[in-house]
Amino acid sequence: MMLSFGKIKEYAFKLIVQSFFWVIIYFFYNYFLGFGSNQKTYIQLFSAFLMPITMTISYFVVYFLVPKYLLKKLYKSFILYTIYTLILSIYAIILSVLFALVYLADLNPENASPITKTLPFIILGVFFVVLIVVTLSLILHNYKSIVKNEDLKNKILQTQLQLKEQELKLLKMQIHPHFLFNSLNTIYGFALKKGDEAPEMILKLSNLLDYILYQIEKPTVFLENEINHLEDYITLEKLRFHDTLQVNLIKQSAVENINIAPMMLIPFVENSFKHGAIVNGVLVINILIKKIDDTLLFEVENSIIEKSKSEEGIGLENIQKRLKMLYPNAHTLEIYENDQRFKVSLTLQLNGLKSMKNV
Repeated sequence: MMLSFGKIKEYAFKLIVQSFFWVIIYFFYNYFLGFGSNQKTYIQLFSAFLMPITMTISYFVVYFLVPKYLLKKLYKSFILYTIYTLILSIYAIILSVLFALVYLADLNPENASPITKTLPFIILGVFFVVLIVVTLSLILHNYKSIVKNEDLKNKILQTQLQLKEQELKLLKMQIHPHFLFNSLNTIYGFALKKGDEAPEMILKLSNLLDYILYQIEKPTVFLENEINHLEDYITLEKLRFHDTLQVNLIKQSAVENINIAPMMLIPFVENSFKHGAIVNGVLVINILIKKIDDTLLFEVENSIIEKSKSEEGIGLENIQKRLKMLYPNAHTLEIYENDQRFKVSLTLQLNGLKSMKNV
């Protein structure tokens, strides 16, 4: 199988780094074994004889014992095979030292002391290097695991964000047919009666369609536009209800230059029309919009006939899900109901709107 250019670069980099490391170890042996000695050539050749056994032990521990037993948390097996490796390594080091002494005997002048360390110190020096290699390997492995976990965490978060985006888009799509069905149903009723209000209703519906089809796709809209949309909807409903509807819309503060997620208010008002009841010949709906510092208070209250756990409808259920996604920990939604009144109270932290791409 052909290796990619990226893999080749990675392997080449590893080879260069490891080569550089073993060069350092070679000079370490020269210093460690030849400290106080004047036989540099002898020390250099002797150090070269220790390099193969040092590298063999190091790579065996790093690429076999550690991944096969230590990283898999097979601690007993790791300790057991480490002891075996230690015993065999000592034997191999002694053979390497003896072979080096025999091979380099001709280079050792009389009365000279080329090596200033005894055999036990040579063995400890080799194991010290092995310990360094294993430690660096574990540090590198731990770093790679952290990076891998962070990458995995980021991918999971990205996937969750994409799912939230898709869910939010689905919720928006649910608003369109639900609202349009109610509005078109109303106009259809007037058309059957050949009512004079039908043209005005179509005009209002045209404004609502413009808002739904274009403005709702934006991440945020001005609160003022949202309220205008709300007023158009109320006007549409007033034409349908005639004298049996009383809507009190109160705005207690300025709403200019305030951003809000689109279609956050209309589902509550729509719900009040759908589930409200005409009492004493009139359906009373009270709407309050009030800004207090960075908090928006929105309340909708309507008359009902009797207290009942009626279906809240897709609009209210939809808005509850959107609030959790768009204003996490930055909103409160309270619903009150008794035998005569049904009230929804929503507070939004205007600076708590969560940034979400394409919502």
